[in-house]
Amino acid sequence: MATPKKFFHDRIVLLLLSINAFLALAGSIIILLRINPDPGATYAVQYRARLGLNAFSSGSSTEIMSFVLFSVLVFGFHFFLSRRIYPIKRHFAIAFLSLGTLLLTLSIVVSNALLLY
Repeated sequence: MATPKKFFHDRIVLLLLSINAFLALAGSIIILLRINPDPGATYAVQYRARLGLNAFSSGSSTEIMSFVLFSVLVFGFHFFLSRRIYPIKRHFAIAFLSLGTLLLTLSIVVSNALLLY
């Protein structure tokens, strides 16, 4: 019978953890560098297509900073749960880390789209 791998000895898991850490860090740095430190600055924080010309809702920089918190929480949540799932089902843990990669990528895309407007 084959001996089970440990979580940090699995190369695919380490690759996905590295990608997720890079995406969370890069997304946070990109957002922090694009934030204007002026307290009166407003940003587009929501897009509602049904509103027509007023489709973008404006908000303060703290609402944009929530994307940084979101990235950190996504990375931590997916790391914690995949580590807990790994001894039971390795493939589920890898799929869970892959979904974290997708979620972090979409978070970067959405935050950049809102910061461009």
